[in-house]
Amino acid sequence: MTERKGVIQIIFIVIGLIFIIRLFFIQALDNRYKQEAQQNVLRKIVEYPYRGLIHDRKGKLMVYNVPVFDILVIMREAKIKDTLEFCSDFGITKEELTHILTKIKQDKGFSRKKPMPFLKQVSVKDFAKIEDVLYRHPGFYAQARTIRGYPHATTAHVLGYIGEINKKNLEKQKDKYYEQGDYIGISGIESSYEVQLRGRRGTKYVMRDVHGVEKGAYLNGAFDTVSIPGKNLTSTIDLNLQQYGEKLMEKMIGSVVAIEPSTGEILAFVSSPYYDPNLLTGREFSKNYQVLENDTLKPLFNRPLMAMYPPGSIFKIAQALVGQQLGVLSPSTSYPCNQSWGPKCHAHPSPNNLEGSIQWSCNPYYYMVFRNIIQQGKHPNKFIDSETGYNQWRALIMSFGFGKRLEVDLPNIKSGLIPRPEFYDKWYGKHSWKHSTIRSLDIGQGELLIIPIQMANMAAIIANKGYYYTPHFIKEVDNKPNDNPQIKIKHKTGVDEKYFPIIISGMGKVVQGGTASWTKIQGIDICGKTGTVQNPHGNDHSVFMAFAPKDNPKIAICAFVENAGFGAMTAAPIVTLMIDKYLRDTTSRKPMEEYVLRKDFISKYRKPIP
Repeated sequence: MTERKGVIQIIFIVIGLIFIIRLFFIQALDNRYKQEAQQNVLRKIVEYPYRGLIHDRKGKLMVYNVPVFDILVIMREAKIKDTLEFCSDFGITKEELTHILTKIKQDKGFSRKKPMPFLKQVSVKDFAKIEDVLYRHPGFYAQARTIRGYPHATTAHVLGYIGEINKKNLEKQKDKYYEQGDYIGISGIESSYEVQLRGRRGTKYVMRDVHGVEKGAYLNGAFDTVSIPGKNLTSTIDLNLQQYGEKLMEKMIGSVVAIEPSTGEILAFVSSPYYDPNLLTGREFSKNYQVLENDTLKPLFNRPLMAMYPPGSIFKIAQALVGQQLGVLSPSTSYPCNQSWGPKCHAHPSPNNLEGSIQWSCNPYYYMVFRNIIQQGKHPNKFIDSETGYNQWRALIMSFGFGKRLEVDLPNIKSGLIPRPEFYDKWYGKHSWKHSTIRSLDIGQGELLIIPIQMANMAAIIANKGYYYTPHFIKEVDNKPNDNPQIKIKHKTGVDEKYFPIIISGMGKVVQGGTASWTKIQGIDICGKTGTVQNPHGNDHSVFMAFAPKDNPKIAICAFVENAGFGAMTAAPIVTLMIDKYLRDTTSRKPMEEYVLRKDFISKYRKPIP
């Protein structure tokens, strides 16, 4: 009996210890039960901050916030007593209800205890109909949010858009700021300046009774945090100039980029076809995005940053500068327009010196210039000599920002292509190519690829006589100058300043009495260069770059219009009209404007959407 008594005591002691250990584990180590208890009496409300506003350089509002509401559901608490009444209250059909609930349950992050999105981005007008009846549906709650609004429906490729963060970005984020369902900048300024624009979310805890009715703040708000709005941005864009550029390019495919040479600030940035940024907001986002994505003209494609083209004859300006720097060309160097050398040319006075070669865009002239750059006769082997000359040429050309990424403050910019010698070695064999092999480069054709913003930046370099500041879109952050160190760097080319005046003089004659003389504007000294880019897939492309005024330039600009033919006939009038608009805030040549607006290079290229 004594032994049995001892065994029973040991059993009771062991059971008691098990209970004590389990209670300690539940109360001290495992907070799951505490959280579940809190979820029954507490509701955590996230207060999303207002994203920062975006203004143009003159203070005009370009992006603002529009209040919307997300309807959330906690599945464990949800009770739909009358399906027809529920659907009527929320403005949906029975089939839509079934689809939404099925989609919620199939979500990888599904939880019966956590709020799950039921209806997203409900407008204030629609929410007003729901708010009064929401109390009748336990487990359903409203969450205030904001989406973006665009009062001028312009500049979509610069501003970008926001959307719900995806799983990939959730996993790779470093600061763990975002949660499932949060909005984030997807493209444009919204993406590049996401950290400045997003602000900081706040949190509020409210008490609930057994029926889920809110009873006030938990512990008088002791654990609440206040949301902090994002920072406002002032862009470099001139809204009036931007809208005018979009108007001129309405029926065209291509780009217009305008830069303030002295700062690198981008004044206008047109990618055509463009779209209304309001299409990519609200509940119709997915539907509208699909329509834009399926459009055969690709309006979502950011042409100034991503479309790579041969530059055509505007590249002769770079050739002329490099030729002078390498000592194979001087202002007095003269060549006849001898078309037997290969490249065809239009009728113009001949022979020409350097200034005249720019004024009349003489192709044979630049055949000779490029030949003398590549084959300088410094090595007895003409192939080795050509590679040496090519490397010197390539280094100087790349100092203009070609063949590499400009550190523009927008994502997804391309670098273009200035081929390495290895590129030609692969095609023709080591030391098996020379000037005659790559002669298309002399007039900006062949393997050269340049994006439109690099073309506009070249105009800024010439205006500055040999340097540029990195083109950028944001001027101020919260009324303070943009502190990005990259935009303060003065990038100098490898060409001495003394070689630029003759080039500028030749570009002035292009507009005053050369290939683009019909586009000149009384009272404004414009320096420009026409280009017609060969296009094996259709009509030639039209390109024109310029800056003005000639002394103390305020604007450098380039237009590239696909399938539009001669540079002087389409791109040049667009550029000079925009210069007039920017410098005078008006348009003094209405007939030229009407001429441009009548042109249509877009209709025949748009194919029906399958």
